[in-house]
Amino acid sequence: MSYVPALAQRWFPARTWPRECAVVALGAALVALLAQVSVPLQPVPLTGQTLGVLLVGSWLGMSRGAAALTLYVSAGIAGLPVFAGGFAGPQVLAGPTGGYLVGFIVAAALVGFMAESGFLRTFPRAVPAMFLASVPIHALGLLWLSRFVPESALLDVGFWPFVAFDPLKLGLAAAIASGASGLTARRGR
Repeated sequence: MSYVPALAQRWFPARTWPRECAVVALGAALVALLAQVSVPLQPVPLTGQTLGVLLVGSWLGMSRGAAALTLYVSAGIAGLPVFAGGFAGPQVLAGPTGGYLVGFIVAAALVGFMAESGFLRTFPRAVPAMFLASVPIHALGLLWLSRFVPESALLDVGFWPFVAFDPLKLGLAAAIASGASGLTARRGR
């Protein structure tokens, strides 16, 4: 397996500290924006965050993707209204959605690693990569949510409503990532 620079590295090859900070901040901003696309289910809303996480990881790569999601979660904890529904504060991380938020960081790093390993170059390879990257979101989310919801209701409130929309989100992320990768390669980057 050979190393493939992430899309952001191919688009902006000169790596300067301000540029690195800017792309990480843009990644966090994209997830914050997609968090506001929300269906207010209880106790965990259905949002566009997963799509944002997968796109950010595929665009920025492993370390910058994880940094962008760490910045996103940190901004929300610090009080910026970046979480779903404009919520903010440490109580959100300590609440029912905390595991999903931590899972976002792991997922961005994982999809970034797969991008840097060349798995996102074609749609047929990008789809299973996006699926695999979404596993930590669900696993950590359910693990943490189990502290707040009875075991008998855990899958009904923390899993099934979200996996019903995963094919759409994962397919869209795979199409965008593989399309951008193909376009970038055709342009000689």
